[in-house]
Amino acid sequence: MESYEELRSAFTAAVSHELRTPLARLLALLEGAELPGADREALLIDARGEVERMTALVDEILFLSELESGREVVALTPTSPGPILREVVEELRERSERAGVGLSAEADDGVQLPLRPRMLRVVARNLAENALRYAGEGATCVLFAGRGDGGVVLAARDNGSGVPVQDLPRLFERFYRGDRARTSRGTGLGLAIVKHVVESAGGRVEARTGEGAGLEIRCRFPA
Repeated sequence: MESYEELRSAFTAAVSHELRTPLARLLALLEGAELPGADREALLIDARGEVERMTALVDEILFLSELESGREVVALTPTSPGPILREVVEELRERSERAGVGLSAEADDGVQLPLRPRMLRVVARNLAENALRYAGEGATCVLFAGRGDGGVVLAARDNGSGVPVQDLPRLFERFYRGDRARTSRGTGLGLAIVKHVVESAGGRVEARTGEGAGLEIRCRFPA
């Protein structure tokens, strides 16, 4: 019970901190719009962006809470990943072009993952969005599903700027962002959601990187 209370306290503090930043930006933008000669249209566009960021953060917090309470069913029936991975790539095509990161999908024939389609889409999209935010302009990322490690694997592999080795163990923590990622517009919950979904389905998730070799997020499931 003591451990639970410590975890709840830490989580509440983290949520408060993450909401405080966009709220402060929103207040500054609205105050700026009241100044003489202010470009109110541009300021309102930026303000809308902060509101959308807070909305995304709240949505992901609620979704993670549903996963942890068991209200969301993670594993139901095996799903063929190819069509869903290709749909995610297509949905993110415009965003990947803006980020300057090439995004593609590959899937071995006959492979099935122990996730229902909605959960597979959640995992694949979060993996892809992580690469679009942090891989860097000019990088490429492949969403891959196939056989490996004695089971089946879902992975996102990019050849971008990579992640320092000391940051790897913390990538799946809620709200954790390395120094290079702190200026991003992400919620810091994407990979935490990936980890929870994968482990709830009996799998394991890990991050790999090398000097100048980009980053691979690898989700492994039993055969």
